[in-house]
Amino acid sequence: MGGILEQIIDEHGEHLLRLAYFYVKNRQTAEDIVQEVFIKFSQCNYEERGQLRAFLSTLTINQSKDYLKSWHYKKLLVQEKVFPMKWNKQRDELVVAEERSSVGAAILKLSLLYREPIVLYYFEEMKIHDIARLLGVSDNTVKTRLRRAREALRSYLKQDEWEVLKDE
Repeated sequence: MGGILEQIIDEHGEHLLRLAYFYVKNRQTAEDIVQEVFIKFSQCNYEERGQLRAFLSTLTINQSKDYLKSWHYKKLLVQEKVFPMKWNKQRDELVVAEERSSVGAAILKLSLLYREPIVLYYFEEMKIHDIARLLGVSDNTVKTRLRRAREALRSYLKQDEWEVLKDE
């Protein structure tokens, strides 16, 4: 499995890193999450029943959500509010790069409730029904969250940047 696992890591690692980053907004934490996902994957008895990418994406999303619920993350949030200048100076490279991209920065401003369906729909290219199943909500809830997310993004972005995320 070692060679196969390395191939899977090479093929899906960057994608999973971006996905985790959209949840946790920190490159180091996203790397830790992806590493944990691959450890879990190597320990499970995965049977090829569907797309491996979708399976790994689901593991990554769940691991990211678990992290956001963790005590460690909540402690970091408090520290960031108490010592904002110190934390702002230590921003990692990926945050700076994302902020240069106004679309990426606007997406990161969204609450997780709205950021999640946007990332899954536009970056993961998942269908609304699949997003609904993954999030455990109805199709209409996903559509509503996408619409509200687009409305919020419209207020963050200039007209030419907004064209990228317009409704189909």
